[in-house]
Amino acid sequence: MKKFFLFLLLVLLAFPIVYVLYFSARYGHETRSLVEFNVPRTTQIFDRNGKKIANIFLKEHRYYATFDEIPPRLIEALLAIEDTVFFEHSGINTDAIFRAIIKDIKAMRLVEGASTITQQLVKNTLLTREKKFSRKLKELIFALKIERELSKEEILERYLNVIYLGHGYYGVATAAEGYFHKDLQHLTLKEMAILVGLPKAPSFYAPTKNYELSLGRANRVIERMYVLGWIDDATRDEALAEMPIVHDDTLTKNRAPYITDEVLRRASKIYPDVRTGGYIIKTTIDLALQKAARDALAYAHKLAYSRAENAGDFNKTAMEQLNGALVSIDPKEGDILALVGGVDYAKSSYNRATQAKRQPGSAFKPFIYQVAIDHGYSGATKLVDIARTYNYEKEGEETKWRPKNYEEDYKGLITMREAMVHSRNLATINLVTDIGLRNMRKELKRYEIDNLPNDLSLALGSITMAPLELAKHYSTFAGGGVQVEPFLISSMVNHRSAYKHEKRSKVITTPQQAFLMTSILQDVVKRGTGRRARVRGIELAGKTGTTNKSIDAWFAGYSPTVETVVWFGNDNNTPMRRRETGGRVAGPAFSYYYRQLIKLYPHIERKFTKPDGVIEVNEGDHTEYFTKISKPPETDTEVDPDEVLIF
Repeated sequence: MKKFFLFLLLVLLAFPIVYVLYFSARYGHETRSLVEFNVPRTTQIFDRNGKKIANIFLKEHRYYATFDEIPPRLIEALLAIEDTVFFEHSGINTDAIFRAIIKDIKAMRLVEGASTITQQLVKNTLLTREKKFSRKLKELIFALKIERELSKEEILERYLNVIYLGHGYYGVATAAEGYFHKDLQHLTLKEMAILVGLPKAPSFYAPTKNYELSLGRANRVIERMYVLGWIDDATRDEALAEMPIVHDDTLTKNRAPYITDEVLRRASKIYPDVRTGGYIIKTTIDLALQKAARDALAYAHKLAYSRAENAGDFNKTAMEQLNGALVSIDPKEGDILALVGGVDYAKSSYNRATQAKRQPGSAFKPFIYQVAIDHGYSGATKLVDIARTYNYEKEGEETKWRPKNYEEDYKGLITMREAMVHSRNLATINLVTDIGLRNMRKELKRYEIDNLPNDLSLALGSITMAPLELAKHYSTFAGGGVQVEPFLISSMVNHRSAYKHEKRSKVITTPQQAFLMTSILQDVVKRGTGRRARVRGIELAGKTGTTNKSIDAWFAGYSPTVETVVWFGNDNNTPMRRRETGGRVAGPAFSYYYRQLIKLYPHIERKFTKPDGVIEVNEGDHTEYFTKISKPPETDTEVDPDEVLIF
């Protein structure tokens, strides 16, 4: 009998050991995710000056902090309130467990836990929160296993990045930035105490919900540190008296939604895990200019509404279709400085700056004229501005095309400068005819412009492109003959990967030939169709664009260092109000933007520089420019403006 009881005792003692070994062998692999540890991390987007644009995440908003980035004082505060003997136990605190068991037995239910930080980490990452014996046993076994697989520092790092701290914040770094607008290194003891006091009941103690209760919990943390002898009287008194400022922010902090959407679209092509990878994305955007661009669109949009109301033909339903876009870039480097895809993101997130393919109309003419300049033409070259009728077949039927000038008159002969200044359609069409449509299309392909039409409508900008595309092509003029590829993301890095943008550009013409175009486009702004785009105190060059029936209205232009494209039109592709031209609706937005630009950056370069090799000639009422390629014209030819040519 004695041997039997001894055997039974051995079995009873061995059973839990065998059970634990069996359980560890069967379920031990379940700790792998915690050992390898790759939790979702929030990606942060910044502007060129380091200002936060937005946070990007899926379900959990989390900034990650390594153990070395976590202040020792914060760890002390955590251990004081959660697990004083953390560095002494092997994953479980047996004394605390026995105390909890006694209380549970007395209550005949699970009323008190005795979880160590290791157990809390296991519970928050590997298990559910249900109060069952099997779950608790798993927790104990996993905690013991984790302690063998990870160092104490690694356990603390994981815990402080996993815990939920209310207000949608996961991890202490996230909560520090969210609640206090500080990084971990700049937290006060009271702020640290607030954070480590939150895991017990994060929604209840969140300082944005229950500030006084949160302070009370933090004070208990501070008192506990004092009792343990970890802080002195002065530190205790100072911390207890402090009343930290708490911020109640949105999680995304999205200050430029069109930018955020576009960054996400582009970044996901570089790293598909952009929403969970914890990347730091630096963009080319200037948030101050982004606001100026947004305000510029709203300003021009309001003017259009006022004109409609004052004209007595205001149609609210029709006017609600009116929208716009603005893109501003550094034409020499390609940095996108501002990009606004609509007048009001809250009403429509559709990004017209990058997605809306619209006809540029006369805003395309500078490309035609630049080809002519590169063939030896100059601003003084005389073009034929007379009517022409073109006969062609369309679907087997003889058709006539009779293009007109906007003013519906003809000048006979007109200089190329004046043809551009007043946006003469017929002079441009006749120029394409003189150079040859085939030759013109061949030259224009150097700009990498897609879908060039194989007919003379090319001269009137009948192709389609988004504002950002037009900005790319206009960089040829603004960048002194070099076309640059606009880009938005400068760099994108996280703990595993790194991307850095490489500039892409293409030489189209020489600085001298490009300057001839700039001098002509300056006159467009000074005294031509772009007069409403003028800004006192800075030289500007640009071109208006208006398509048939005022469906699209553009202004594309630049200062010596900044290029900007503005588009307005109805979202349903119907005509705007009559006479809403590029100069009338897009020009004011351009002007508003540059007025803000020189306020924000008063020392910005304001005058165009004439390159060496450009000859300046005083023509009396204006200055004309020539180069060794574009020489002064030798003879004049008289043309009857009323003559009509048939082709």
